[in-house]
Amino acid sequence: MAEADADIPFPLHDTVVIGASAGGLQVLQRILRDLPADLPARLFVVQHVGQSSRLAPILDRAGPLPVTDAVSGEAIRPGHVYLAPPGLHMLLHDGHILLRRGPQENMVRPAIDPLFRSDAATFGGRVIGVVLSGWLNDGSAGLHAVKRCGGIAVVQDPDDAAVPEMPRSALHHVDADHVVPGAAIAPLLAMLVRQPAGQTPEIPFDIRLEAALAVQELGDMADEDRLGSPSRFTCPECHGTLWEIDDGGVLRYRCHLGHAFTGDAMLAAQTGQIEQTLWSLMRAHRERAALLRRLAAREQAPERAAELRRRAGETERDIALFHRMIREREIMAPSEEDGDDPA
Repeated sequence: MAEADADIPFPLHDTVVIGASAGGLQVLQRILRDLPADLPARLFVVQHVGQSSRLAPILDRAGPLPVTDAVSGEAIRPGHVYLAPPGLHMLLHDGHILLRRGPQENMVRPAIDPLFRSDAATFGGRVIGVVLSGWLNDGSAGLHAVKRCGGIAVVQDPDDAAVPEMPRSALHHVDADHVVPGAAIAPLLAMLVRQPAGQTPEIPFDIRLEAALAVQELGDMADEDRLGSPSRFTCPECHGTLWEIDDGGVLRYRCHLGHAFTGDAMLAAQTGQIEQTLWSLMRAHRERAALLRRLAAREQAPERAAELRRRAGETERDIALFHRMIREREIMAPSEEDGDDPA
């Protein structure tokens, strides 16, 4: 993967990728407000906001740079901000944007990691990756890919983030070049994009492979064998085999359909499955208890009626147990709907 002008000696850091989730919208608005109109770079943004399509005009009003929803096949140009549309991964390939309704990564689509990874594979050391406020750890693996390809890693200071999990995870897994509060990110970017990028190292095979898999949406099982080893776990989305990938300390999982998870996202997905299972059990047991009570009320034989009522009582005790497990464990997991509401 290489853009047409990638052979220019020491180009600038002219490509900025930004990932944000819950609490990140306000920081994004601040960044776009403070960036200069003559910024010699292009920006690509993933913000987890569920399925809303109202974000582009809101960010477009934030500052001097034009902000639009990305269009598949669109040629990228400097001084422009491209926003991943709802429900689509945004990827970069040969100087063009590709949008794919591929499998979710880290339980979201668009996801931050595929954008960062494809940008790193395409532009190498010219990339600046920025991770802002959000739940879980989407962006950690992608930012690690940016660093491995010679780019710069910028992370919002977790103490400054409304939701510190994403920046905290990025700092745990990536040797960030800059850790700054949200108010300092725009001035930092305005400085960095005018600095020479230096020489891009050879793009690691696994990053190129995963970027290619994202573009093609579907690979085969041999591709996953080259990325990692089969695990004992099953995919929370499709229940297929998961391959375990040790990505420089970022434990990740990917199935052959393309669903991908960091270890923490995998844990959250399993937790969500447990909750869904418990609610399904509660529903089935309530229906069973109601049917047993109804049969007991219509039963003419006293012994048979008593047996039905006894079984109904046992079922109702199971319902109380399931309800207590849900309430006490607090197993609700953050999801893509937990991003900022741009309304």
